[in-house]
Order: sequence, then structure tokens, then C-alpha cells
Amino acid sequence: MSNLNRLLKNNYFQITLTLTVIVAILVGFLTVIPLRVVDSGSMCLEPQGCNGWSHPFDPTLHVGDIIILQPINAQDLNTNYPNSDIIVYQKPTNPSTTPIVHRIVASYEENGTLYFQTKGDANGKHWPAPVAPSEYDSNAIWHTGEGVPQDLILGKVILRIPYLGWGTRIIRATPWVLPLIFTLIILLIITTFIIPIIKAQYKKNNLQQQNPATSTPS
Repeated sequence: MSNLNRLLKNNYFQITLTLTVIVAILVGFLTVIPLRVVDSGSMCLEPQGCNGWSHPFDPTLHVGDIIILQPINAQDLNTNYPNSDIIVYQKPTNPSTTPIVHRIVASYEENGTLYFQTKGDANGKHWPAPVAPSEYDSNAIWHTGEGVPQDLILGKVILRIPYLGWGTRIIRATPWVLPLIFTLIILLIITTFIIPIIKAQYKKNNLQQQNPATSTPS
């Protein structure tokens, strides 16, 4: 028990434990709550454009928004346009590209698989106007006429957080920003934790050398 108490009192161990807990919380949060950053204005219904700064709380998606997704069974999605769900899905003809965030406008079933026709609210006639088949993403983006199969749907949008996605966008567009942030974090850890520990230990050693009679055996 004494060894455990001694370990918990060790400053280096405390720093390592604190950083481990912080990383675990962040990873756990991002795993439980899937997040995405809006990069396109295809869902923007503001006449002057959705840049994330003007009309941030209007019911539309701005560039730079962070959206929170809810994983859901395809059978439970609301397909009743214009009040249908906004979903995030992988492009059927190239699933490795950036996922698309659009609204469901129709659905159908084929060979036991559900397919969803989608459209950006600002593409073609703006939401909530009726949607013509020529405006479906399947005809306007990947040109096959086939909707999004259920296995390519990542989730539905349940919340948007304005502004906060701009940090991610800046990091993506500027490669040196992320290394700079990482360097600043390391410097902060060194100046806040490491240097004070070294100074305290150095001072303790000096006092023990000056007053050997007061030093206690380890």
C-alpha cells in the first residue's frame, strides 16, 4: 500500500495519468458521438450564403458547422419530405470521398435493400418546394438514377453547432497549423509541469547538500 501511495504522489506519474485521462475522454466522446464538419453550402437556404457567421441559428446548415450524427436503422428514417431527415452518407460511386450531407426526398426498396433519393436543400428548387427526379442526387451527382443504399448511410443529423468547425477547416487547408498547435501544447506542458518539477527537485537537492543532517533516507 505504501508503494501505491508513493507512486500516486510522484509528480511525473500524476502528469502522465492526467494526460492519459484527457486523451481517453476525448477519444471516448468522439467515438460515442460521431461528429462531422459541414464543408459545402448545398444545404444553405440563406440568400447571402451560409458562411457560419451570418444568421448562425437559422434552421439551415452553414459552412463550418459541426453536426452531430445519430446512427439509426434505415427503416426508422423519416422519408416524409419536406419534413424528412437530413442524412450523412457515402457517395455510392466513390465511398472513399468526403461524405455528403443532404435531405431524404424519396425512398424505395429493391431486393430487400432500402434505397434513398436525396437532395441538397439549396440545390435546384429550394426546400420545401416539390422535388423533380432530375434534381435527385442520383441524377445530378452520380448519374446512375440509383438512390443511396442503406449500408452507405452513416447517420442522421440531430444537432448543428455553429462556428466550431472552422478550426478543423483551417487545419485542413493549412498543413502547418496542426504541428504548430501540437508544439504549443508540448511547450505548455513543459513550462507548466516539467520545469517546476525540475526546479523543485534541484532546490531540494541543494538544501540536502547544504544541510546533510536534515536529509532523510529514502
